Amino acid sequence: MSERYLHIVSFDVPFPPNYGGVIDVYYKIRALHKMGIKIYLHIIEYPGREQAPALEPMCERVFYYPRKLGLKSAFCLKPYIVKSRRSEDMINNLLQDNHPILFEGLHSCYYIDDQRLKGRKLIYRESNIEHQYYINLFKAERNPGKKAYFLVESLKLLFFQKKLKNADLMLVVSEYDTNYLKSKFPHNDVRFLPSFHSNEELNIIEGTGDYALYHGNIEVPENEAAAAFLINKVFAQTNHRLIIAGMNPPKHIVELAAKHRNISVIANPDDEELFSLIRNAQINILVTFQATGLKLKLLNTLYNGRHCLVNLSMLNGTGLNKLCYTAETPAELKKMLDELSGKPFSKTEALARIELLKANYSNSANAQRLVSAVFGE
Repeated sequence: MSERYLHIVSFDVPFPPNYGGVIDVYYKIRALHKMGIKIYLHIIEYPGREQAPALEPMCERVFYYPRKLGLKSAFCLKPYIVKSRRSEDMINNLLQDNHPILFEGLHSCYYIDDQRLKGRKLIYRESNIEHQYYINLFKAERNPGKKAYFLVESLKLLFFQKKLKNADLMLVVSEYDTNYLKSKFPHNDVRFLPSFHSNEELNIIEGTGDYALYHGNIEVPENEAAAAFLINKVFAQTNHRLIIAGMNPPKHIVELAAKHRNISVIANPDDEELFSLIRNAQINILVTFQATGLKLKLLNTLYNGRHCLVNLSMLNGTGLNKLCYTAETPAELKKMLDELSGKPFSKTEALARIELLKANYSNSANAQRLVSAVFGE
C-alpha cells in the first residue's frame, strides 16, 4: 500500500484536548496516525493556548500561524471567526503538494473556495451548524454588545456557508446536521461521522451516588443558560443535591447557587477531578437549548457515568436516545430525579451502552470510515 498523506487545518491548538472542538481534532489525529496516515497539521494559534510539542510525533510536520485578531478581521463580510484565520504562509504551504486537505470546522475554511486549490480533494469537517449556533448564543447572551456581535456573526456565517459547495466531502458529527447539509448541498458527498473522543471502553463505578452533576464550560452562554435553568427551575424546588462543575462559572451563577443549600459550584476542576465527579454522580444531568452538533460531554458521561438524564435537544441526531432518560419540562425533570435517585445502574444498561457505542462511536472504526471516504479504500 502506498503512503497516504493528509493536510489538516485546525482552528486552534488541539492539545491539551480539553474542550469540545479540539477533542475531536486531537483524537482524530491520534487515530489516523495509528492507521499510518501521514499528517501535515496546520494550526491557527489562538492567544492563551501554547504550541504543543506533544503533537509532533503524530505528524510529519506541524505548522503554526498567528490568528489575525482585531478590526481588520471584524469589519468584513466574512465571519470574524473565519476571516481572522487567514494566512498566506498557510496557503503557500498547502500548495506545496496535491494531497487532500481536511478543514476542521467552518472557522478554518477561509481558503475552501480559493482557486489555487482547484483540483485538490477538499474535506469539510462539520462540528456545528454555525449560524444556528450563533443565533442561539445571541438569544442566551445578556450583554448588549455581545448580543449584537452574535447576531451579526450569525448572518455572516449563514452567507458564508454557501462556500461549502466547494467541498468534495463533508464529514458531519450528527445525523440531524447531516440531513440539514444534504438538503442544502444535494450534489455534495455528505456523510455522518461522529466526533472522535477520549474514551475506549466503559469505566462506570458500581453502586449509587448521592448527587446530580451538570458539567460544561459555564462561561459559554449556552451552558450558562442551562446552569441557570437547572438552578432556578429544577433543583431550587427539590431536596436533590446538584453540583455544577466547569470552566470559569460567571459570578451570577455562583451567586444563584449560593442561595440554595443543595446546590454547589466547583470552578475549573482539573481532568482528574472532573472525571471523578462524573463517575461518582448518581445522575449526570445534561440539558441544552442548542440542537446542533454533538455534545462530547454526553459521550464522556455515557462512557464513565451512571444514569444520564437529558433533554431531547442534547440527543438531537446522535442515535443515543436508548441510552439516556429524557425529560423536557422542569416538572418532568424533577419526576425523573425522584425515580433515578438511589436506583443502581444495572449490568443490562451497561451492556446496551457497550453495544451501541462500539457500533457508532469507536475511534478506530470511525478512523477507518474517514480513510475510506478520503482515499477510496
